[in-house]
Amino acid sequence: MAEDGRRRTATAAEIVFRDVTKRYPGRPAAAVQRLSLVVPAGDICVLVGPSGAGKTTAMKLVNRLIDLDEGDITIDGRSIRSLDATELRRGIGYVIQQIGLFPHMSVADNVAVVPRLLGWDKRRVRERVHELLELVGLDRADAGRYPAQLSGGQRQRVGLARALAADPPVMLMDEPFGALDPITRERLQDEFLRLHEIERKTVIFVTHDIDEAIKLGDRIAIFREGGVLAQYDTPDAVLARPADEFVARFVGADRGLKRLALRKLGEIELEAPNGLAAGAPVAGLHTTLRDALSLMLSEGAEQLVVVDERGEAAGVLSVGQVGRLLAGS
Repeated sequence: MAEDGRRRTATAAEIVFRDVTKRYPGRPAAAVQRLSLVVPAGDICVLVGPSGAGKTTAMKLVNRLIDLDEGDITIDGRSIRSLDATELRRGIGYVIQQIGLFPHMSVADNVAVVPRLLGWDKRRVRERVHELLELVGLDRADAGRYPAQLSGGQRQRVGLARALAADPPVMLMDEPFGALDPITRERLQDEFLRLHEIERKTVIFVTHDIDEAIKLGDRIAIFREGGVLAQYDTPDAVLARPADEFVARFVGADRGLKRLALRKLGEIELEAPNGLAAGAPVAGLHTTLRDALSLMLSEGAEQLVVVDERGEAAGVLSVGQVGRLLAGS
């Protein structure tokens, strides 16, 4: 919270890569080659591609953990070259797969690291820590625990809270959920999207998982070997119109089904429930078309009932309608 008790609002920042190149000594090819793209303020940009394609290097160039060789990166119009590296990093949230919590410090102290470096007073730090623990789904009692006493999912939540603590306009996330089991990973993906609606940031998110990229990204940057950007667009556009054969292979032959995960039942025109057979499966308005189709196929049903928040029928979805939506798009 701000010192006057009101919620602080940090403005998300536009990030622009302009002809950025990075070479490592002893390697014949560049790790990142003439990368140009714009990440609009408040968007989640997911960098995805095969191992060694330069996506993590590209992300680390933003906070100068790695220095670029050519080109420039600007954050809200300011070149990162013009900023002190320490000042730059304190204004950017950073989350990694290994989490990197200080084992000798409590959860509260881990979350409070950057605000204290920035000189926040004790009351403001304490309020922000409690606010963030609640936001990431932890109890206030967890503030006094130590990383070794937490599960992997809980530690990753603390890592998210720490990255958000100073209310930075930009966050960098390097495969933050990659080491988690599938159930915990899905929960944290959902939690992250919920948090992003509350604490709107510009996010650069690295993953090797195209399904994760499709689920989380407002925009996806697909890299090919040699640090070359193969395609940069919205998830729907990438799935509908792959730029070339490499992108088509990378997103998978089931890209039509993947597109179904981008739309929810509440976003389409449903059929009337006239003459619906008893015992049809039921799904809510927030269910994706992909999950709805999976439910119908697993239940051996041609239709399912779509219900609203009150549990009342809002309409019907049929297998045939899903097919028509795919064909039409």
